[in-house]
Amino acid sequence: MIKITDVRKQNFEAIPIDSFWNVGDERELKMHRIHAYPAKFPAFLTTKALEFAETQGLCPEKIADIFCGCGTVAYEARRNNMGFWGCDINPVATLIAKAKSSDYKEKRLEEYYAIILDVYSKQTINKRIFTKANDRLKYWYFEEQYLDLYRLKSSIYASVPKRSKYLPFFLCAFSNILKPTSKWLTKSIKPQVDPNKEPANVLSAFAEQFKLMVKASNESSIADTPEIKIETTDFLATRQKKPTVDMIITSPPYVTSYEYADLHQLSSLWLDFADDYRDLRQGSIGSLHHDYNFDREVKRLNRSGMSIVFNLLDRDKSKAKSVAKYFLDIQKTTQECHSMLSENGMALFVIGNTEYKGIRMDNARHLAESLFDCGFKDVLVTKRKITGKILTPYRTENGCFTSNKSGKKIYSEEFIIVGKK
Repeated sequence: MIKITDVRKQNFEAIPIDSFWNVGDERELKMHRIHAYPAKFPAFLTTKALEFAETQGLCPEKIADIFCGCGTVAYEARRNNMGFWGCDINPVATLIAKAKSSDYKEKRLEEYYAIILDVYSKQTINKRIFTKANDRLKYWYFEEQYLDLYRLKSSIYASVPKRSKYLPFFLCAFSNILKPTSKWLTKSIKPQVDPNKEPANVLSAFAEQFKLMVKASNESSIADTPEIKIETTDFLATRQKKPTVDMIITSPPYVTSYEYADLHQLSSLWLDFADDYRDLRQGSIGSLHHDYNFDREVKRLNRSGMSIVFNLLDRDKSKAKSVAKYFLDIQKTTQECHSMLSENGMALFVIGNTEYKGIRMDNARHLAESLFDCGFKDVLVTKRKITGKILTPYRTENGCFTSNKSGKKIYSEEFIIVGKK
């Protein structure tokens, strides 16, 4: 780790890669793979972060992830017998996070599964349900798969009590079979129909998903922690009092990031999180899908953010406004993090740089400057390699990794940035 004293003079590209942060010392547990999720936070980074905190004299009892995604940090906190608070604006993410961070009895899971199948076998579904379905779901599904999914969802809700911790488990299983049973192009990070795809059988896919999740649940014992709390909320907009924690471990979305509302539209619509998945774009970090006065707000950008935004203005004014909103949100995020931390607490961010129309989006420099500006007394920075991207530094139009230079360039490194209160 390098201690930053002057963000303007620091050459972030010259910061060496620290192999400590590259790979974990143990195999990633199956629970982290129970549901597909883009740009998932590597589980071992939580362990590394806690080890690093110990070297700094911090022994956290409660940690937080303010962009908790699918609950990687939440699950690792529980494994380490720590309290946890996390939030995410995406209801699909928090569903997965809750499913991952609960403990289950295998016998009870099997009992509920048997009841679900029994209810399913006795249900009859009127085919007119498909004609009345959400138009977006009819776009993604053939009638056969849609009706089978409708029947399965109804069976889950009829079989598992609404307030039971087992309900998120089965809804998570249901959610993860939605793309395989649809026309969605396999492994594509962009919503795209595959005209040649043969959708999976719904019950077979559910059976395989259930087996996977039971194995994942049985793979490791979960500690009885003080409290695990996961909320579906906008971290920057919520008026609820945030808890005091000893450490924050998080990875903010990048400035040119995925549109999670679009990627999770099948789950959002099937699970009734929204009638129109586009409504869930509202409030996401850096999003322009809410009131925002660029001319007034841009003046609050720090030096790093201001430089990038004004370089971008001549090339793409709309994107410049979006980037400015993202940087302003990050600045507010660091302020909120500082107020959440206990005395001598620590915030650890994992973030990478990107590029748009030839202009470098220096997320790391901007974040480091933001930490200084909001009162963190020490800011430390290092770099890690991103496994799996070293030999494939580009993406195709469908979002798949490639070595073809005609694709969109991505970066094979990311920064670990620590603010000490």
